[in-house]
Amino acid sequence: MVELSLEQAFERAEYHVEKGEVSEARKFYQAILSAVPDNERALTALAALQEGQSLTNVGDPPQEVTTQLVNLYNSGQLVATVEQARTLTDQYPKAFIIWNILGAAHKGLGKSFEASQAFKKVTKLNPTYADGFNNLGTTLKEQGRLEEAIEAFEKAIFLKPGYAEAYYNMGITLQEKGKLEEAIEAYEKALAIKPDYVDAYNNMGVTLKDQGKLEEAIKAYEKVLAIKPDYVDAYNNMGNALYDQGVLEEAKEAYNKALAIKPNYVDAYYNMGNALKDQGKLEEAIKAYEKVLAIKPDYADAYYNMGNALKEQGKLEEAIKAYEKVLAIKPDYVAAYNNMGITLKDQGKLEKAIEAYEKVISIKPNYADAYCNMGVSLKEKDRFEEALRALRKAISIKPDYTDAYINIGVIFQNQGNCGAAIENYTKALSLEPSNAKLRSLKLFQQAKICDWKALEEDRPLWPRLGVSGKAVEPFAVLSLEDAPERHRLRSENYAKEHFPVKSTKQFKRPSQMPKRLRIGYFSADFKEHPASYLMFKIIECHDRSLFDVYGYSIGQPKLDKMREKISGAFDVFKDIHSSSDIEALKTIHNDKIDIAIDLTGYTKDSRTSLFSSRLAPVQINYLGYPGTLGTDFMDYIVADQNLMPEAFQEFYIEKPIYLPHTYWPTNNIQAISQKVQTREDMGLPSDGFVFCCFNNNYKISPKEFDIWMRLMTKVEGSVLWLLKSNKWAEHNMKREAEARGISADRVIFAEKVENSEHLARHRLADLFLDTFNYNAHTTASEALWAGLPIVTKLGKGFAARVAGSLLNAVGLPELITYDEEAYEALILELATKPKKLSAIKQKLEVNRLSKPLFDTEQYTKHLENGYLQAYQRHFDGKKPDTIFVPE
Repeated sequence: MVELSLEQAFERAEYHVEKGEVSEARKFYQAILSAVPDNERALTALAALQEGQSLTNVGDPPQEVTTQLVNLYNSGQLVATVEQARTLTDQYPKAFIIWNILGAAHKGLGKSFEASQAFKKVTKLNPTYADGFNNLGTTLKEQGRLEEAIEAFEKAIFLKPGYAEAYYNMGITLQEKGKLEEAIEAYEKALAIKPDYVDAYNNMGVTLKDQGKLEEAIKAYEKVLAIKPDYVDAYNNMGNALYDQGVLEEAKEAYNKALAIKPNYVDAYYNMGNALKDQGKLEEAIKAYEKVLAIKPDYADAYYNMGNALKEQGKLEEAIKAYEKVLAIKPDYVAAYNNMGITLKDQGKLEKAIEAYEKVISIKPNYADAYCNMGVSLKEKDRFEEALRALRKAISIKPDYTDAYINIGVIFQNQGNCGAAIENYTKALSLEPSNAKLRSLKLFQQAKICDWKALEEDRPLWPRLGVSGKAVEPFAVLSLEDAPERHRLRSENYAKEHFPVKSTKQFKRPSQMPKRLRIGYFSADFKEHPASYLMFKIIECHDRSLFDVYGYSIGQPKLDKMREKISGAFDVFKDIHSSSDIEALKTIHNDKIDIAIDLTGYTKDSRTSLFSSRLAPVQINYLGYPGTLGTDFMDYIVADQNLMPEAFQEFYIEKPIYLPHTYWPTNNIQAISQKVQTREDMGLPSDGFVFCCFNNNYKISPKEFDIWMRLMTKVEGSVLWLLKSNKWAEHNMKREAEARGISADRVIFAEKVENSEHLARHRLADLFLDTFNYNAHTTASEALWAGLPIVTKLGKGFAARVAGSLLNAVGLPELITYDEEAYEALILELATKPKKLSAIKQKLEVNRLSKPLFDTEQYTKHLENGYLQAYQRHFDGKKPDTIFVPE
């Protein structure tokens, strides 16, 4: 013993234990205790040996018997090993080595319980056998009994402090328990004992990655590969760490190295697919997932991510099939049900989507996303109360669920409850202050209620909203600023985010120009709506010798008189609002439409996704959205040179079809009620000057309001007549008037009435005052048709130049001003010089039926000429370009 170190003495003792040479082992333990009397490890071992010695009734098997069993196990004949070992345990019940081999064979056969029972027998027969405790620990870990496993590894390490494998297994178990720091300490101890332990380096890398320490994880994998360059898992794991860093090209390189070593490595193909998907290389990603599934057909995650990639491609039917395959493999895969629901919703199959979400909830009742998504689908079916219940349930599960608050806000917004909408948007913003879309929604509602103080607080953020970073709904911020360059950028970002995959569909050019073109108008507003009043006569006036006119309703149908009238004006009218995009595309392509015209754009209930899939060889943005849609799948925008001077074309992606007078359609048979109306009926003073603005309240900003209030101080007895939008706007504008020294009762709000009566009551006003960033559009044409002059200020953007376009077309350019001072001065002049105002009204009365603005028949011919030129370019194989329609 004098020549041996303490550790060497322990090694000799353990060697004799493993050989079953109890008396020899005892000698070494006793020698250790002579040198170190209180050595707990030796005391424990000696006591265990004494217990084992006293229990030994049958001797150990001969060495050749043990060797034969070991050889049988090593040959992989596990069933035979189990049978032989069982026979031997009957003969030699105290031979722990036989029990250990039996446990290993059971473990190899996947019989975890039987293995753990055998290893427990080993540790009972020989409580000093460290390998027995290590084997027991690994088996307990497989059973999920992690605390018991750790105790077993601790015992193994106590008996054999230099036991690298036990430290390694301890690390894996601690990692599974989420005790990452302790796991790393265990791996480090394993590596201190065995510096070339590549598995420990690899698992330490995985643990560091789980901690978010990606650089340290990568260094651990590099150490693995320095020792063992063909360690395939290290390349795959390094790829995962690089993926998490967002370094996708380097991640793919690592996956490729793994695949070069192991061509059928499913995890590397799967991870490669994820990296390609995140790069937007969807077709390549799908091919990677297909390789996974060729090797491992039951890889549910690969089908799931393939479904997600197909969904992003707009291949919704194929995506659903992929999700169905996931669920065939793993019926409780809730994320697949959830994404299937989203895909069904995108197809317009709302009831089936709701069924999918219900399936999620039946499997996992606290799945907040399913409740939120169900709420969205219920909302789209106008089942608002059910939607609110689902969304509130999502919040009860996940109190910081921003999207749920947003959708509650949208429901209240759709119900006209601006106050509740703002409350929910504000709550969501407190959770996610950088959410640009959310902020734009809140700002739009605050504009609707004329809460100018709240709008002013966010003014510094306006220029960046939707211009950089995440997209916003372009329409929501149109009224905030007259900035056409930013309006274009917002539309471009919105199109890229919402319609990233553009159709490659090619339309074969006919051998000869069609005798009649099939034109299709798409609108969410074929009902009692200003757009239908404007377009009704145009549709009737179309030359049927040149055109077949199709109407496609994409909005929630409302069976009113206008829908009945306008649907009857088309040659063919189809309601496709409940059709999925795939179903709608099939219908439209079967109709062989030559020119598709979007009358909705980025406004409520739009179906821009249909246009992104290409409905026709020529696609036109017209009327619905006052500006560019920011994408080249729209070929043209209907305009005029007053509205869009050639120098302003840079603010538009589409090429303009320049009509000669105005782009604005009108209906020169639109009825004006002959019902007698008086100012008193409307709550107006009988003899005071009536300034009028029937624009939506959200178009009104403090700039215009300040001017109007100053004018009212100068024009004694005058009143401001506004359209009643909501109770909050009425309250706020009356309060703002009082703050500017104008009595609140001088600001009067008009109730909404039937359209012909609304047109008639314009005659009770003296002058229409326009708004700046977002002009009067329909309201301008209604005022002029009714004989009420309008004073406007010409801006730069599309929405800020519409009233100017109309005034030019009706022959009243003198009512167009170019700055705020001139605007205020002209209004004051007209309000204080009755003769001048009377002359303007007389001129309008004459021009109304003699100038181009209300010549619907001539306008329709000009519009048709633009359509024919656009299609001729397609027929000639030319790209879209600026079109000028002659007078």
